[in-house]
Amino acid sequence: MRAVTRVIGELCLPVGLVLLLFYAYLLWGTGAETEREQRVLQRRLGEVFGRHDGHAGPGLGGGAGAGAVRLGEALALLRIPRLGAHYRFAVVEGVGPAELRKGPGHYPGTALPGQLGNFVLSGHRTTYAAPFNRIDELRRGDDIVVDARDARYTYEVARKEVVDPGEVDVVDPVPGHPGRRPTTAMMTMTTCHPEFSAAQRLIVQSVLVRREERHY
Repeated sequence: MRAVTRVIGELCLPVGLVLLLFYAYLLWGTGAETEREQRVLQRRLGEVFGRHDGHAGPGLGGGAGAGAVRLGEALALLRIPRLGAHYRFAVVEGVGPAELRKGPGHYPGTALPGQLGNFVLSGHRTTYAAPFNRIDELRRGDDIVVDARDARYTYEVARKEVVDPGEVDVVDPVPGHPGRRPTTAMMTMTTCHPEFSAAQRLIVQSVLVRREERHY
């Protein structure tokens, strides 16, 4: 019996080490991978912004500025002042595993930045640089800034809630009202809740309050 216990104890040590290395990779190794992708994506966005002439139509909710963006390509730049001056992520088109490894992703088929309807984003909370790790800290009235190809859009946080994964109506054009035609430009950010679990979804919804032309 002592021999069996000793063997089990000797096996537990390498297994524990492997698990520790695996979790270290999930928390830090995947983050380094995303940061590399982000540097490339943000540089490409900067080049696109630099080529744009900035002549888009006036008013709230009229923009799009994305054109035909392919899956995995950068769509816009996301900044959240409450989460720090250095918080910025290139938003990619798509929410599949490959896309979300690069950064927060835009649900295809939902509104584009500035458009009427629901501009829906999804992002990791604990791995791949965890872009949405701290969105639970957002408060009503906080700004969320989206730099798109045609203009800069500022959304204001309106509500925050935790829902079950099956409550997919939060990504409808008018959340909670399937089939209703939207009259407001809004944004929904969604991520797993609680941390290290996919049991529920944390939802942060914001309303467009400002549109600014970029001048070059």
